[in-house]
Amino acid sequence: MERVVITGIGMVTPMGLTKDLSWNNILEGRSGIGVIESFDASGYPVRIAGEVKGFDAKAHLTKKQIKEMGRFAKLSVVASRACVEDAGLELTDEVRERCGTIIGVGLGGLEYLYEYSVVLKERGPRKVSPYFIPQVIANLAAGQVAIDMGLQGPSYCTTSACSSSAHALGDAADWIRWGRSDVVLAGGAEATVTGLGIAGFSSMFALSKRNDEPEKASRPWDRGRDGFVCAEGAATLLLESERHAKARGARIYAEVAGYGATCDAYHITKPDPDGAGALRAMQDALTMAKLDPSVVDYVNAHATSTPAGDPQEAKAIIELFGSRALDKELWVSSTKSAMGHLLGGAGGVEAAICALALHEGKVPPTLNLDDP
Repeated sequence: MERVVITGIGMVTPMGLTKDLSWNNILEGRSGIGVIESFDASGYPVRIAGEVKGFDAKAHLTKKQIKEMGRFAKLSVVASRACVEDAGLELTDEVRERCGTIIGVGLGGLEYLYEYSVVLKERGPRKVSPYFIPQVIANLAAGQVAIDMGLQGPSYCTTSACSSSAHALGDAADWIRWGRSDVVLAGGAEATVTGLGIAGFSSMFALSKRNDEPEKASRPWDRGRDGFVCAEGAATLLLESERHAKARGARIYAEVAGYGATCDAYHITKPDPDGAGALRAMQDALTMAKLDPSVVDYVNAHATSTPAGDPQEAKAIIELFGSRALDKELWVSSTKSAMGHLLGGAGGVEAAICALALHEGKVPPTLNLDDP
């Protein structure tokens, strides 16, 4: 089997419009969470989010592309271009034929789903745009990236809520590991900071209501946590066979050595409080990598800042790593404290952060953990 490495990273996040800006702002302990500016949230119980500020689609995309894409796809295309540039990959015909695109998305073009529902009700079916479906369906992040660069390998979307882009990376690694692709652009994208998105998560009592202190709202493991902060953004990683990467003299950030995926089959939104599903996923990843837990130095936790989710994940980490976790010999942090929860895009962004942490030997902090 082929070994799989990461050779390129592109990011567009609430922390910055590029990989370097996002990474440096995270390391400096800055927050990308603020009062919502993209729509009038004054009448909402939750008025804060992690928004991508200053993103200008016109600076990157043609009029045709802008018309065809939802915001999530626009973010993904820009992140993917940056990823390929960062990797120094020349897209020859041979590379394009063996390059896949697998992008995880949770909800897709939510802004257009609401907009055209209103159009349908108020103006009738003939006024619904022919671009409505392409703007909304989740697979067109991967599809638009493939079209934009002419990539002809496997192209599809993984949709599994907050695990969407982590599953995308696992799938991408398998395509390469088994020799079916040389290169895969993989990651995630999400753009749910919309009126409908915030209203929906608010009605589930899932979001923090610290409207007067946005930068302190996301506080994983803190006793004062009261929910997660919704965020948007995209991250794409270039996964490549080690053989292919070395042949072209590529810089290697990290290796994708193992991957685990499980389901606790417990509830539609709440995790099983015993943490067994999370534990098995980590165990499976280590088994695949043929590594012992004792060699792990850093865990980038899911830790969304919810009352139910954080304890079960902490329990799983302690169960796996034992005294190393309890004695603070293991580094564990949650970068959602800085940027919020990107939902379907979370796994992609956090995998990128992990790769950078390994490459530079720097651990990103957890913000707002004042009362563990």
